[in-house]
Amino acid sequence: MSIEYPVKTPYLQALEDLSIALSTSEKEGISTAEASIRTKQFGLNSYKSQKQKSIWQMAFEQFNSPIVYLLLVAGLVSLYFKNSLEAIAIFIVIVVNAIIGFFMELQARTSMRALKKMDVSYAKVVRGGKELEIASEQLTIGDLLLLEAGDVVSGDGRIVFSNGLQVDESSLTGESFPVFKTSNIDNEKLESSHALNMVYKGTAVLNGNAKVIITGIAEHTELGKISELVGRSKSTKTPLDIKIGKLTKKLIWITLVLILVFVITGLLEGRAWLEVLKTSIALAVAAFPEGLPIVATVALAYGMLLMARKNAIVKKLSSVETLGSVNVILTDKTGTLTENKISVEMLSFPDQEFHVSMKNGKLKFKEDDIEKSKENFDFLVRIGTLCNNAPVNPDAKNQKAFGDPVEISLLLLADAAGFPAQKTVSEFERLSEIPFSSESKLMATLHKANKSFFVSAKGAVEKVLLKCSHIQSGDSILDLSAEKKKEILSKAELLSASGLRVLAFAYQSSDTKPDEDYLKDLVYVGLVGFLDPPRRDIKGAISECHSAGIKIVMITGDHPMTALNIAKRVGIAEEQDDKVIAGSELPDMAALSKEWKGRILSTTVFARTTPKQKLEIVDVYQKAGYIVAMTGDGVNDAPALKKANVGIAMGLRGTQVAKETASIVLKDDSFASITHAVAHGREIFQNIQRFVIYLVSCNLSEILIITILGFLAQGTMLFPLQILFLNMITDVFPALALGLGKGDLTVMQRPPRDPKLGIVSNRNWLVILIYAVLMSGAVILAIFMCRFYITSDVKVINNVAFITLASCQLFHVFNMSSLQSGMIMNEVTKNKFVWLALLLCFFLLIVVYFFEASREALNLNVISGQAWLIAILSSMLPLIFVQLYKLFRMQKSQSQQSTKNLNK
Repeated sequence: MSIEYPVKTPYLQALEDLSIALSTSEKEGISTAEASIRTKQFGLNSYKSQKQKSIWQMAFEQFNSPIVYLLLVAGLVSLYFKNSLEAIAIFIVIVVNAIIGFFMELQARTSMRALKKMDVSYAKVVRGGKELEIASEQLTIGDLLLLEAGDVVSGDGRIVFSNGLQVDESSLTGESFPVFKTSNIDNEKLESSHALNMVYKGTAVLNGNAKVIITGIAEHTELGKISELVGRSKSTKTPLDIKIGKLTKKLIWITLVLILVFVITGLLEGRAWLEVLKTSIALAVAAFPEGLPIVATVALAYGMLLMARKNAIVKKLSSVETLGSVNVILTDKTGTLTENKISVEMLSFPDQEFHVSMKNGKLKFKEDDIEKSKENFDFLVRIGTLCNNAPVNPDAKNQKAFGDPVEISLLLLADAAGFPAQKTVSEFERLSEIPFSSESKLMATLHKANKSFFVSAKGAVEKVLLKCSHIQSGDSILDLSAEKKKEILSKAELLSASGLRVLAFAYQSSDTKPDEDYLKDLVYVGLVGFLDPPRRDIKGAISECHSAGIKIVMITGDHPMTALNIAKRVGIAEEQDDKVIAGSELPDMAALSKEWKGRILSTTVFARTTPKQKLEIVDVYQKAGYIVAMTGDGVNDAPALKKANVGIAMGLRGTQVAKETASIVLKDDSFASITHAVAHGREIFQNIQRFVIYLVSCNLSEILIITILGFLAQGTMLFPLQILFLNMITDVFPALALGLGKGDLTVMQRPPRDPKLGIVSNRNWLVILIYAVLMSGAVILAIFMCRFYITSDVKVINNVAFITLASCQLFHVFNMSSLQSGMIMNEVTKNKFVWLALLLCFFLLIVVYFFEASREALNLNVISGQAWLIAILSSMLPLIFVQLYKLFRMQKSQSQQSTKNLNK
């Protein structure tokens, strides 16, 4: 018999009709033979995890960059002109850069594999009337699935029978509290994702047991739909990729313009075509900093390793720097800002209310005096312990494993208050239980202790009050009036409005055994407000983000008031702020008005949002020019994690879908780790900016020298291989050292940089030009001094120019310190890598000069000591000029500050 699949609105169909439509039985399920046929027809019950890049694809991507394309062209041109040494040097640069990037991404992939948790792989089903345990991927449509506490649901299904079934759907919906399930049809429920008579793939059973007819597997589950949404959402290009691309294009245009001017001028002057072409190649090699890709890759890789030490695994190199650009963090609530475990937050008795906290297993009240309500408190703790099906030795660190988290929190309260749950349970023998149901909305238990009987009850406030005739007020038991009931209901509504889940507690004590219906004439004791509490370190981390100019926005699937309560407690929202946008309020994003965009951008709390809406909110921020980081741990967060500029998943509690999608995974699930990572990202950008200015100013000096010598003294012009040597040795190692330096300590006390600005700003270009002119001037001075005092031999003059420029560029690294830092002790002089780089570079210069083969390759000759002296002294002039200027600026600044202080 053919069946209709996917099944439409199974939560609205009668069980008999659904069984007929799926050709299955509510008692015996489908046969094993039929299951095999359906598996072939509908496929396995496994969603397609995001396709991981192959090793070859990862390797190829290292070459997919404008910088690499330019280097390849330069290498091929060198080969064409039979300059094999130049070509080999350029190709080595490309390969080294690719190897570094490849192995760092491979390391991140290995770290991710180490983080992966084993998924639940088996399911219990009834087939042909027999119970079987099968691989969860073999589950198929019409299967009768058996569920009990501790199981992870293997497919979407309609509940046939349930006994106190309670499911944690937080990974799918973002809801903090577990959901009680029923087999009844809710005609008002129009959305399948929250239907009370359905269970969903990937959610966890906390309590009770059930039989379920499977109505959806693989991509036709709620989990599968979200996974498909992840596949459709596009990854966003990182700011660093964009900025380096822009810088590369700018350098290409500068090079082409200079070459064009030089070629036209040379041909008009009647110079030989071959000479003009060789000079043009030299200009092309000089114009572009070949070491830039290597230095950028190593700086990012170093940052990646530092972040790993701070519990942040970075899966893509460019994400390291992108974090430093972030100016808004969109964060999930459950499990990210909160502990993802329920605790007692508030106790409300007839005469007193208390905020509750527990530390190191001990109970702490914000108010000391509880004498008025001591009797109520004692009874409430006893009721919470006895009217409870959670294990009596709960593990506070692993509340999700067994039992209702609300009931576990009541046991922890009893232990912390000095009434050990195990002792109470052993003293009061349980005789019977009236289980919680979605209709009654309360639970009650009957106990015997010695010769007396004790009834304990807890549940929805209005339901419990209907069963109460008296109220505990201190040591006295009084009649419960209608006015008092209204007062209690008003208190409960206020607590609920603040985002707490509220339960009422009542009891009855007698010397005779109560009737079978013992839910009557109860004594009301008090209310308990429950909350998923904020993580301990979260408030400080958010405060640090605000100091750094980063906006924090909460986007959750939880209740609006619960979300606002947490937002206020952690510092996301102001105490007087009452603005929350619920998902049901949000209009269709395709036709979003300007007013609505403004509302979205000015709101800090979004509640009851769907995965699609989270994705769209990220898009609104990105289109407004923000660099967005998105944090989350659930399946429902995955599409937005992929869409964001930086997706950050929780490594401990995060679902595998979220971890696969994100570009950064936190090993400790701590929001504080994000602030450390942002600080590293900002430091890394400072380092990148510093070494880019260094490299570009060095290369611009080479362009100016070649252009000037090309017009004035063609024979003394630097050779392409000499320039390549400078670019790869005297430029790269100092630049690399700058890239590994420690950042500014005040990096998190300043607002994020403007994402529209490039790596090199207009002011930076002016500074670069000044540096280049100073270095070029030093080289030209050395050439004229050599010609005037020593010799006019073009080979010697070429060598003096080469040595002067090499030394000049090495000393130039000390000009990269900030204006605010000291002359002697600053971020550059304190950087040990800078000193190691200088020693290495000077050593390599000496080695190259003293070996005949390397001298011949670089067109070097043995020159006199006088020539060496002119070269070294001339090379120090730019450093002296820059440092004198900085000293003048510092003194002027100090003088102005002193004048301001005197005026005050």
